[in-house]
Amino acid sequence: MSTEESQESNPEAVEDEGKTIGSVEFRPERFAIHRQVEKTLAGKFSTERQHPVFIAKLPSHCVSMNVGIIEAGITGGNHRHYYESMIYVIKGEGYSIVEGVKVEWQGGDVVYVPPWAWHQHFNTDPDREVRYIACTNAPLLQNVGNIARREEETK
Repeated sequence: MSTEESQESNPEAVEDEGKTIGSVEFRPERFAIHRQVEKTLAGKFSTERQHPVFIAKLPSHCVSMNVGIIEAGITGGNHRHYYESMIYVIKGEGYSIVEGVKVEWQGGDVVYVPPWAWHQHFNTDPDREVRYIACTNAPLLQNVGNIARREEETK
């Protein structure tokens, strides 16, 4: 994909113009950056999760990353997906219910969510937001047969 094509499909993703970093050679079409991720709200995904989510739009075939914000006193939606998630809590405190088990966390903790496990996140602080980074293997499953399904709980 050319730089021009990349920017048309994702104006926030910018390919590196350099050929080397240190002694390692990079191909520009394989090295990119999504600047200011939190300026590109993933509307539909945020609605499903019931809190703001910002997806890093980069050409990885194996891993994804997103930033989530759970506002003060808010609860995210109960959901599950085929892919694994590792959630690093940047700041705030709360808990998650993962397959019926309550896991308390605070800034600096990492929570692992196994594939297809029902889970929901709760911000217990009435005054401060929770901010987290979630990394998943969704692209890997999408690229081996589009099996990266997810499901929101319906009430």
